[in-house]
Amino acid sequence: MKVTIDKNSGYCFGVEFAIQMAEDEMENCEELYCLGDIVHNSMEVQRLYQKGLRIIDREQLKELRDCKVLIRAHGEPPETYKLALENNIELIDASCPVVLKLQNRVKHAYDSGLSEASQIVIYGQVGHAEVIGLAGQTGDEAIIVTTEEDLDKIDFTRPVTLFSQTTKSTKGFYHIKELIEQRIKQANEDSTQPAFNANDSICRQVSNREPQLAKFSTEHDVLVFVSGKKSSNGKALYSVCKNHNPNSYFVENEQELQPEWFASAQSVGICGATSTPMWLMQQVATYIESLSLAEA
Repeated sequence: MKVTIDKNSGYCFGVEFAIQMAEDEMENCEELYCLGDIVHNSMEVQRLYQKGLRIIDREQLKELRDCKVLIRAHGEPPETYKLALENNIELIDASCPVVLKLQNRVKHAYDSGLSEASQIVIYGQVGHAEVIGLAGQTGDEAIIVTTEEDLDKIDFTRPVTLFSQTTKSTKGFYHIKELIEQRIKQANEDSTQPAFNANDSICRQVSNREPQLAKFSTEHDVLVFVSGKKSSNGKALYSVCKNHNPNSYFVENEQELQPEWFASAQSVGICGATSTPMWLMQQVATYIESLSLAEA
């Protein structure tokens, strides 16, 4: 049985940059606070905990004074920076440049559209760290949509500017865009249609992985997708694998592997999310290879 790790899987540059910043900082201190999981992968969070990275939430942040706190790649709303100034907290800002650029675009669109009562709509996951940071640029007035039902929150007689969380599915974004266009037409049959501006703000490092994974999935009898269960990007990319190879399985680590998955497989592909470390995929591959050797 041949086991192959997808060379295009693993950390995107934003996550890699944040983890490197954390490790560099921890060389000079015993503990470093991080606002939220630095990456949506419990195995990597545990590895960094052993090095001194301590995860805190926003309520805990309010109690801290005179210390250092890492801002992860997902970015943060303006309130976090304001609180840090008030509490003399030094922020180690590892916000992804792609996310920061999107935050600026959302803020500009919000400020520019105030006079026209324009609505900022973000296609993303409610409560996701990046979405909290994006909505913060609008004073939390942005409308978050994840499903078709969420579109009922929008007033289709007013202008709409649509953005996307950077790690969402491209296909999903354009589906939502099309539905909004249809609803605007329906709501304004007897009047002039309000402006609709759709911005595909999905990170290309993420969107390019979809066609790459589709091809990789068809090249193997069995596919093992390694990702943290909290990863939005992981869920999106796994669905691509499952659509192209029904023998695809989602695992968080090697302990979740089932030997019967590989009973008749000649070729196994290992891949993962933008939040999946390469060492974890290698660990999964080694375990699968040991199953093959045990059978032999």
